[in-house]
Amino acid sequence: MKTVKKICLIILIVTACQPQAEKAPVQIKPVAEGQSFNAAFLMIDGVYNSELIAPYDIFQHTIFHTDGGINVFTVNETMDTVTTFEGLKLIPHFSFDSPDLPEIDILVVPSAEHNMDSDLENEKLINWVTEIGGKAKYVMSLCDGAFVLAKAGLVDGKESTTFPTDIERYRKTFPELTVHEGVSFVHDDMLLTSAGGAKSYDVSLYLVHHLYGDQVAKGVGRGLVIDWELSDYKFIRVE
Repeated sequence: MKTVKKICLIILIVTACQPQAEKAPVQIKPVAEGQSFNAAFLMIDGVYNSELIAPYDIFQHTIFHTDGGINVFTVNETMDTVTTFEGLKLIPHFSFDSPDLPEIDILVVPSAEHNMDSDLENEKLINWVTEIGGKAKYVMSLCDGAFVLAKAGLVDGKESTTFPTDIERYRKTFPELTVHEGVSFVHDDMLLTSAGGAKSYDVSLYLVHHLYGDQVAKGVGRGLVIDWELSDYKFIRVE
C-alpha cells in the first residue's frame, strides 16, 4: 500500500513539473476567406485624390494576399474625363449606364468638392447610389461622401461619421442621424463611414481585416508600408 502511495506521489510531482501548454489565442474567422468581391468607386468631378486612391490601393493589393481578392474599378455618371479637386485627369472604367458594368459588392463613395451642396441635388447621382448601395454587401464613404450616402437613404437608422470639421454641418443637414466625432471610422452593419484624408487607409484596411482576416490585412499593409494593428485604431463598431 505504501508502495502504491509513493508511485502516485511521484506521478503527481512529475505531472506538476511539466510545462503547461499556453492557451491558444482566440481566432476571429474572416467572414469571406478566399471570396472575391467587386468594388466600385464613385469617381465624379471634384473627387479628392486621397479619398479615392487610399481605398483603391488597399483593395487592389488584396489580390496578392488571398485566393479571392477585391476587383476594383471606377464609375461615373458618364464616360467623360473626370478632373479631381487637385487637378488629375482620370477616365472612368464604367458609366452608370454601361451595359457591361459588373455586379457591385462594395460601393465606395470618396469625398468630392460638392458633396455637401450641388451633388445632393443631382437626382441621377443620388438615385444610382440609392439603387446600387441598397443591393451591395458593403457601402463605404470617405470624408464628405457620407453626405451623399445619407441623402441616398443609406445611413437611415445607422451610426456614422464624416470629416471632422464638417460634423456640425452633417448633423444640421441630417438631424435624425446618430453622428460620432473624434474617431477614424464607424462600422454599422454593412455601412462604413470614415473621417477621410489619411484616415481613409484605416477604414480600408479594417474592411480587408473584416473580410479576409488579420494576416491578409498585415500583408496588404506591408505592401504599402503600413503597420496594421487593429488595436491602434480609434473606431466604433455598432453591434
